[in-house]
Amino acid sequence: MRLVFAVLATLSLAGCNTTNAPPPAAIVYGNPAITPPGFKLPEGTGCAGEVARYRAVMANDKRGGQVNDAVFATISTEINNAASACSAGREAEALSLVRASKARHGYPG
Repeated sequence: MRLVFAVLATLSLAGCNTTNAPPPAAIVYGNPAITPPGFKLPEGTGCAGEVARYRAVMANDKRGGQVNDAVFATISTEINNAASACSAGREAEALSLVRASKARHGYPG
């Protein structure tokens, strides 16, 4: 019984010992698709903070090539609508506009 267990254990571990694994990809900070070191989201609370953070994420994604011009223009319009509602004191509406835009375009919460 011990021999069977030892053989099974050896065979199950044999697949873990690969020697031909490729090296991990190097992070190249000059690559525009990678968020640059030091990138920091704007701070702030309420709708003004949410609008500023969403705007910063979109600018970074545009710079990195993750968003094309047409989608960026659409999202920018949606962000501007949220910013207008926020500056007019319509906090709930502004937050709802940001959440809806993020959901429409695949951004988390």
